[in-house]
Amino acid sequence: MEAQNKETLTVAKLAQNLANFAIDRTDLKELMLALPPGNELNITAVEYELGILKILSVGWGISFFMAVTDTNKKPVTQHFWETIQEISQSISDLTQTTTGTQVDYFNILKERLAVYIKGMQENPESTNPALIMGPVFAGICGSPDNAIAILTGTKMFTLTLGAVKEYLNAVLIDDIRLN
Repeated sequence: MEAQNKETLTVAKLAQNLANFAIDRTDLKELMLALPPGNELNITAVEYELGILKILSVGWGISFFMAVTDTNKKPVTQHFWETIQEISQSISDLTQTTTGTQVDYFNILKERLAVYIKGMQENPESTNPALIMGPVFAGICGSPDNAIAILTGTKMFTLTLGAVKEYLNAVLIDDIRLN
């Protein structure tokens, strides 16, 4: 794609767009609809964990697909996670208001991130993180040996990374302005 055909975005706008994509549930709903009927999965857990995996996968996509030498990588990452933290606070507040249960959704994201990282650390020979994410996802959902759960987690991870890569390749970042 030629540079003149690419949309130029500020760091903040790029990070906001990625955060909006991370919480968009369109592809999550499609993956849920693709689950075969009569499966033995806890559908509520799968849906909940897919949302978390998608957010984490967008964060990984930024890390994977923005060059280490890109001066915008750190501010994009920072703006992305700050936006996710704000959204998480809203989710936590809404949960407390509607259920009376106090929840720290951003902390839940951090805890899940630690679980996925541990899974990768326990499999250092694997050069493809997608092969780790699916089984870890299935384990988190309480179905560690369920092929459907493994495939669903793997699909969410790979589709999200692919979308982030495609988006980052389709835009230019305005180095001059952060906002």
